[in-house]
Amino acid sequence: MVDLYICVPDSRAALAWYVEHLGARVSGAPMVGEDGSVGHCEFTAFGGRVMMSDEFEAFDVAAPLPERGAAVTLVVSADDLDSLANSVSAGGARITRGPEPGGPTGRILVFRDPFGHRWMVLG
Repeated sequence: MVDLYICVPDSRAALAWYVEHLGARVSGAPMVGEDGSVGHCEFTAFGGRVMMSDEFEAFDVAAPLPERGAAVTLVVSADDLDSLANSVSAGGARITRGPEPGGPTGRILVFRDPFGHRWMVLG
């Protein structure tokens, strides 16, 4: 298992989206700074833990730029790629591949979520 730590422009909105469209489960209340920004929150999805924060310029932590290509792809596994594709698409994600046969990996779905992260889901 690999834990992930991602950054988004708005952790509250992202957390709600990941719960609704990825079936994530929140793991405790977000840690909120004096300025109201989310310094840390966690959820589980696809059998792993994802930690997340808002952007923090002082710590050189920034969200991906949606207008650019993704520097990192989050690779996970799921059983029902068709339902997942419908859910993320309904939530505004941009599907760039699949769901379709993915050769030796089985089926594959690739999408970019509304917060700029690229996900590759194998199933």
